[in-house]
Amino acid sequence: MRKYELMTIFPIEEDLSKPAIEAVRATLKEFGAEIESDALFGDRDLTYEIQKRNKGRFWLFNIKANPSKVIDIDRAFKLQQNLLKFMFVRVED
Repeated sequence: MRKYELMTIFPIEEDLSKPAIEAVRATLKEFGAEIESDALFGDRDLTYEIQKRNKGRFWLFNIKANPSKVIDIDRAFKLQQNLLKFMFVRVED
């Protein structure tokens, strides 16, 4: 299992972001990833408009996952409607 940082962007509205964050946690657990920590990174202006939104709620996850499962997690995230953007970054040991 490798360590990754997963940066996600959700809608700024609480009623949309809260279930989306829980869906991300559930998806990670479904594919066998271990969530070491997750925290709000902040509400920020977006550089460009995403799904007609100019602001987003950034949430950072530190996870351990099997590299072969990251591709499957990526596919599952693309199907989630209230997950505006996401990016995996491998953390060197």
